Amino acid sequence: MNTHSVSKPMPKDPLALHVLSGEKGFGTNIDYKTFMDCVHCGLCLGSCPTYVETGDENDSPRGRIYLWRAVTDGRTELTPEVRKHMDLCLECMACETACPSGVKYGKIISSYKHDMTRVLPPAPTVNALQRWMLFNLTPYAKRMKLALLPVRILQRLGLMWLLRLAGNLLPKSLRLLNEIVPDMEPHYGEFPEVLPAKGVKRARVGLILGCAADAFLPQANLATVRVLQENGCEVWIPKTQGCCAALHHHAGLDNEAKKFAAANCVAFADGLTDGPNKLDAIVNNAGGCGPVLKEYGHLLHGTPFEKQGEVFGSKVKDIHEFLMELGPVEPTHEVPLKATYHDACGLSHAQKIRNPPRQLMGMIKGLKLVPLLENEHCCGAAGSYNITQPEMSKALGERKAKNILATGARAIFTANVGCLLQVDRYLRENKPSVWVAHPMEVLWAAYSGQFSSRLKAAIKPYEKD
Repeated sequence: MNTHSVSKPMPKDPLALHVLSGEKGFGTNIDYKTFMDCVHCGLCLGSCPTYVETGDENDSPRGRIYLWRAVTDGRTELTPEVRKHMDLCLECMACETACPSGVKYGKIISSYKHDMTRVLPPAPTVNALQRWMLFNLTPYAKRMKLALLPVRILQRLGLMWLLRLAGNLLPKSLRLLNEIVPDMEPHYGEFPEVLPAKGVKRARVGLILGCAADAFLPQANLATVRVLQENGCEVWIPKTQGCCAALHHHAGLDNEAKKFAAANCVAFADGLTDGPNKLDAIVNNAGGCGPVLKEYGHLLHGTPFEKQGEVFGSKVKDIHEFLMELGPVEPTHEVPLKATYHDACGLSHAQKIRNPPRQLMGMIKGLKLVPLLENEHCCGAAGSYNITQPEMSKALGERKAKNILATGARAIFTANVGCLLQVDRYLRENKPSVWVAHPMEVLWAAYSGQFSSRLKAAIKPYEKD
């Protein structure tokens, strides 16, 4: 491991090291015992996508823990080099899954992000335009849909080649966005606030539409609603709901994150208390949103919304998790498709949900799921990571695309909007005929018999095999 020079003596009591956090107060918002939980065994190394790519110990979980502890102790300065290694972390939490000691790495990296935003200027890898887009455009579904309207028009007119042609003339920030935008399907418009259950009502659920998902991948939300109805759920979609707060929270902007969380507590308030409108669950279909939604009580700790946040978080269920607990209705239509599945980090590592998506897709007649090499390795999307760390994001995206293509699958399913956009981007460069979709899309096809054009295209080659 590359180490840094010691500038201050080590106290005799290691648990007292937090007093040496320096003038800027680095690490003061973390229980120092969290550092000490790591025994530096290295069992996390093979699970860390950045370490696998670079081979640098400083880009591994134990290396970052060592660095941040050294900064907290005052034994090393927070140099640009140290910051580079810390900022390269994807926050995928694969290390927590691999760790036999139960190290809460997420708490350590969250402490780092909080301290960075508190005392340092924005990371040099993010310019002002990128920051504006990330925090003033992306978390607002209406703004995003409006911003994407010209792209939708060009796609419908078959003129996207103009945008692709002009791509090199665009500023880097807009060029990256241009590369990420998928071939978008028509938007569903606006849902009624309440959608009835099909047949006997089994549950009443609230639905989180998300912000980026609602703008980029409306078909995933539409499929989710239809699947819930098919399974006897009355679906309530509050009009005033907003972003889950994950984007700001992971960037260390907790004050802004709390505002989004509190607003959602207010939006869903009618379903959080006993009464005729009480919700059995608040359902979410984005793996990256779920971990933050489930922790609203913690995020809103010390605010007037703490109790509401606790109730809200206790009701949040990932769509796959919820359906398996409810007992899913068996689909009747055959979908003859060879496919594979990528575990979104927020779903598999942060929420420990791995089998439910596979179990649901396993119910579909004709659907053959083939294993994916490194299926739990991050694809490189990681919220805003593909904007803030484009080089590493590209390396991971290309690695994921290579593994998907090696399966021979005609479709790849994953349960997070960032993953869907990232995988689609790099498969588009190699084999655009592969269908990239949310599991709810294929499940709805199996319930309804309504096959999208991309699903039909994916089935035909498989039928010839």
